Formats: sequence, structure tokens, C-alpha cells
Amino acid sequence: MLKVHVDSFSYNSKTILEHISFEVSKGEHVALMGESGSGKSTLLKIIYGLLHIEKGSVFWDEKQILGPNFNLIPGESYMKYLSQDFDLMPFTTVEENIGQHLSVFESETHQQRIQVLLELIELKDFAKTKVKNLSGGQQQRVALARVLAQEPELLLLDEPFGHIDNFKRTSLRRNLFQYLKEKGIAVLTASHDPNDVLPYADRTVILENGKIIADEKTKKLYKNPPNYYTASLFGEVNQIPIKLLKAYAAIDRSILVYPHEFQISKGSGLEVTVTNSFFKGSHYLNEASVEETILYFNTSKKLKPEDTVFLNVSLDTINARLQIEQRTNP
Repeated sequence: MLKVHVDSFSYNSKTILEHISFEVSKGEHVALMGESGSGKSTLLKIIYGLLHIEKGSVFWDEKQILGPNFNLIPGESYMKYLSQDFDLMPFTTVEENIGQHLSVFESETHQQRIQVLLELIELKDFAKTKVKNLSGGQQQRVALARVLAQEPELLLLDEPFGHIDNFKRTSLRRNLFQYLKEKGIAVLTASHDPNDVLPYADRTVILENGKIIADEKTKKLYKNPPNYYTASLFGEVNQIPIKLLKAYAAIDRSILVYPHEFQISKGSGLEVTVTNSFFKGSHYLNEASVEETILYFNTSKKLKPEDTVFLNVSLDTINARLQIEQRTNP
């Protein structure tokens, strides 16, 4: 089990992380989400031992992970880190880059292992290609295969699909995270992309301004976000005063509503005027205004500017969000 406790960490007298405490069980996939500058990459570097912390500690089981003040070369045999800098050997081939990280004591299985990893990253046809001749996205996939070569117990991923084309990203995510789950490898993935997180992460930790503001099972966190910041990391979200939805309501609060949670009615509900309609493939995302409030909601068909529709939100959704509001703001 990974145990992380960081009281504080600063760069040049500026506090980057504060009051960080969480655990990752063996085989668990935990996502780190937050806007740029929230501290995700810094936290991964601390865990890997690239940065030294004065106030805090990091343990894998009973072994403490120490930083550069103690280890000239960072990292441990049971842990691998995929940073946003690939650190590849540009003048050697893809299979040579991968093979370099395989154990010298198991040379008879090297070629078989390389083939498995080449299939995983979908680069079998590029096995003999020198890395310098690959695209940025292909190089990122080679870097991923390298950190998987020795099957670590813990894998740290920092925006692991950022350079990869969309048409490859979907299958690579699916193959990678299924592979890691089957191997029982614990994963800590730092990402700003909800597509990296929602289908795959068992749990999600939310960072804002260097602090953890949420730590919950991914599905539960998405369905009941504690605040607008958290919900917005998963995609478009509305923050709506209850009185707009229910004119008779005595509660002076707002709730969070995702665009897909609106129900369209022909003649009753919150009357809004459409200002824009955006094609999203499986649906249209519509922008509308009411009482100087901009709302976003989904429809199966395109709406025209100046169209008037009526929006409703189920009482179950309203009550669930109000309960979250009460727990987070006692």
C-alpha cells in the first residue's frame, strides 16, 4: 500500500502542496484531477523521490521512499514513473528502447515480453524503427512500454495520453488500464481529461490550489460532486439557484446540474431562450439564457436561436445535491 502524507511543500518560498494525505491500495487505480498548477505533477515527483520533502513522508508498505537528499538516483525497483518528458534513446529502435528495461536475468523471455508490450501500445509495425523517426504520440507510447517492462507494483502516470491522437487514445486507454488491472498493478494517474478517469479509476482525488478538496469513489464523486470546481473537471456543469427551478422553494441555495440531467417539457418548467446549439456527436449541447443566467442542456435534435423550451430537474437529483451541499457546508 502507498501511504502519502505531505504537511507542506514549497518552491522558492511559495507553497505548492499543503495538508496532503491519502493512500493507494495494491492493485487500486486512483486518479489525481485538478486544473493546471494545482500540484498534480509535483505530488507525483515527491512520491517517486525526485523532490525532497521536509514536512511529510511517503511509504510503500513499510519502506519509506526518500528524495534526492538521500538517493543520488531516484526511484525504486517496485515503482515506475512516466513523466511528460519521455527520456528515450532516440538513435535506437523501439524494441531496443523497451528491451533495455527488461531484467538481464530473464533474457530468454525478452523477445516474448517485447512483443506483448508492442501489441499493448499498438506499435508492432514500428519495432525496428528508430525512436527519433517517430511522432510525439508514438514516442509517448514507447515511454509507456518502457515503464511497464518490468511490471512494477506501483505505476505513476503524469498525463499519459497527452501527446497521443484521439483515434489511438481510446483503444490505448482501454488496453492499458485493463492490462494493469489484470496484473494487479497499483496506478496513480494525474490527468485533466475525464475520459482518462471516469471509465477506469476506482477512486479520484481532487486537488485545488495544492490541497485535497475531495477523495471519493469515482462514480460517486461524479454523481454527487461537492462543489462546482469538482464537477467542472468532469465536463460542462450548471450552477442554478433552486428558486429558478422551483419558484415556491424557500431555500436560498444553488445546486449543480449536468446538462444531461435536464428534462425537456413542452409547456411547464423553467422557460429558457436558446442562444446556441452545438453538435456533440450523440447529442446537441444547447446554450440558453434566463434571468441573466447561462445554462447548458442536452437534446437529441438541434435547436435554433430564439427557440423557447422548458427545463425540469427531477426532485431526486435536487434532493441529492442539496444533501451534498448540507454535508460540505454545515
